[in-house]
Amino acid sequence: MRKFMYGAAVLVWMAVIIGFSNQQASDSNALSSGLSDAIATTIRVMLPGLELDAGELNRVVRKLAHGLIYLVLGMLVLGTLTKLGVRGGRGVAITLLVCVLFAVSDELHQLFVSGRSGQASDVIIDSIGASIGILLFKGAARIGASLGRERT
Repeated sequence: MRKFMYGAAVLVWMAVIIGFSNQQASDSNALSSGLSDAIATTIRVMLPGLELDAGELNRVVRKLAHGLIYLVLGMLVLGTLTKLGVRGGRGVAITLLVCVLFAVSDELHQLFVSGRSGQASDVIIDSIGASIGILLFKGAARIGASLGRERT
């Protein structure tokens, strides 16, 4: 049953990504602009007098969102494969392949969404995010295994 739950989590997360990608450009920009405004307000409170370029901050927020969303996807896919017994370099390679292919398909999908475009740079950012997720998962697994050995 746990294997099913891990796989379901991957599919749900992919659906979330598709949902974000399916937003028209105006809706997507409104979402990221709202988050950027909240971040800018917080920064202005913490660092009064600091000049912020709202457009540049929004661009950074959008790119960070790409990376973070795929960081989670990388962790979920690798976790699922690990539960299915696919470990080591093979698990990492399959995870990266799944994430990169999904990122490419996601950008291709955006070509058909009003006001959106597919960008190779986003695939690169997504791939970097997935890679960081893989590294974090592997690191957490090592720490967990190390702590387990210390308890015995």
